[in-house]
Amino acid sequence: MKLISIGFGSFVSPERIVAAVDPGSNPIKRVVTQAKEAGKLIDATYGRKTETVLVMDSGHVVLCPLPPEEISRRTADEGGNGHV
Repeated sequence: MKLISIGFGSFVSPERIVAAVDPGSNPIKRVVTQAKEAGKLIDATYGRKTETVLVMDSGHVVLCPLPPEEISRRTADEGGNGHV
């Protein structure tokens, strides 16, 4: 299983990422709130600003301190298809 770094010693499997989106829109804020209420929110920012919200195929939502473009680049570098 391949893993990509999402910052501060945290890793995710690129095959499990459904979407990597900017956290600024109201619909994404609702997704984050619903994940928190359901116990499926993972905050990997270590207190930094959330730059990307990763939606996983398991229904988990991961808050990431790296921008979406960087996540896409790291996915492509690891032999993925470059699209998240």
